[in-house]
Amino acid sequence: MGAPSGGGDVWLVYDGECPVCTTWCTHARIREAAGRLHLVDARKPGALMDEITAAGLDIDQGMVVKVDGVMYYGPEAMRVMTLLSTRSGLFNRLNYWFFGGTRRARAFYPLGKAFRNLVLKVMGIRYIDNLGAHARKA
Repeated sequence: MGAPSGGGDVWLVYDGECPVCTTWCTHARIREAAGRLHLVDARKPGALMDEITAAGLDIDQGMVVKVDGVMYYGPEAMRVMTLLSTRSGLFNRLNYWFFGGTRRARAFYPLGKAFRNLVLKVMGIRYIDNLGAHARKA
């Protein structure tokens, strides 16, 4: 599967309390032709988080990118973001090398997720638990 065409809005959902996630998101740049990037903190309630939860996507287990009305999750979300990104700068070139292909994204994404989980544990930051919170509301 190729990258979405873009040209509209790109929604990147991240953990606003995770320093790894926040750093990655502040450095992420998409090509102008790909559209306008919107960063969404998954810890704040909103329609997109409701949609993610309704789709059964555990935000603690994978990032979400929504583009062209389609939600991409986990390693596929990282790959899509990488393909929509510019190739300029060391950060984006490294992202492309690690996550620009489906196999590479599937191989390296779990390492990034494990690092995030370690950082959250060391810093005493709780998981978002969007699926558990949804179940408790029902």
